[in-house]
Amino acid sequence: MKNNFTKHILFGLTFFVISALANAQNGLENIIVEKYYVSNADDAAASVGILPVGSVTYRIFVDMKQGYKFQAAYGVPTHTLFMKTTRSFFNNEDRGAVTPTFTKTQAKSNTVMLDSWLSGGAACAGNYGILKADDDAVGTVVNADGILKNTDPMAGIPLTDRDGLKLGTPGSFTIVGPEAEAQIAVFDAVSQAGNSFILTDGAWSCLAGAVGADTTNKVLIAQITTDGEFSFELNIQIGKDGNAENYVAKDAINQEIMFPDLTYTSVNTGLSKPIEKSNNTDIISVFPNPTNGNFSVNVKSENVSSNNLLTIYNLVGKVILKKNLEITSGNFTDKVDLSSYPNGMYFIEMSVDGKKSTSKLIKK
Repeated sequence: MKNNFTKHILFGLTFFVISALANAQNGLENIIVEKYYVSNADDAAASVGILPVGSVTYRIFVDMKQGYKFQAAYGVPTHTLFMKTTRSFFNNEDRGAVTPTFTKTQAKSNTVMLDSWLSGGAACAGNYGILKADDDAVGTVVNADGILKNTDPMAGIPLTDRDGLKLGTPGSFTIVGPEAEAQIAVFDAVSQAGNSFILTDGAWSCLAGAVGADTTNKVLIAQITTDGEFSFELNIQIGKDGNAENYVAKDAINQEIMFPDLTYTSVNTGLSKPIEKSNNTDIISVFPNPTNGNFSVNVKSENVSSNNLLTIYNLVGKVILKKNLEITSGNFTDKVDLSSYPNGMYFIEMSVDGKKSTSKLIKK
């Protein structure tokens, strides 16, 4: 059964806001969302807990300048914090917990490495969570049940190559406030149908401050697995030399610093899907594919419509382009330029009168 790992601190969340000083140095560099894994049919069959095929595991990192420490992710009445999915969060029923307390040895069993949780830097006991791209591939976990082997490009670097774990002593983890203590139950094993974590007066915190596993100073603060569309809006506090800085997703007041990347929306692309019909009469195609960055989206439709939206996502599901299209004929083509974006895989979603079709695009 999944363990409950919470502590109740008897003071209000005002602590997190008024401690920010006027001489803030802007120590937050980035919020990184890594697509850690995409589950396939073998994973679903061997899972302890409900793991739909195509579930995506996301990791959220706070990237700070050297010398800074992650102190809290919080919600207050003026700045709600939330993480939501249109389906449900996956919770492993074997050794999962609301924060990752399983050992690296236990990580070899079933799908506990895909559990949903909050963190102060850890990805399992005695190990930091790091980006797979920063992993040295030493001591990679090999699953004893023969799963977590999906090599679909949408899953990024395979877990069989790099597991995103690094030996060390991550920051401690504390739940602050009764609201947070109640909300975190959504990541417990009994909450298989839970799909939202919302704070208006609470936090998860590293009271002594947490730093990353190396000089890049990236701290893992959450891992979420879901087969739905995942979104979040966060507020965080980081600190250095006794000073604190508060970053909010929107509507900054006083000494708060607005940081738009604290808001995130990702369409769960799941396993690779071919271009498909959005209904019986509309056919969507993308060409050339692969592309050098300049390509066309063609829509063949029997209907003239102004309710159409083209959305392009990068590999980790972040929206990089959104465009409204007005289809004025039965065979409509629109040109798109991604030449300024890095080479790699992108996902093209076309919504025609509310009906969606998704396909992969390779930029070389």
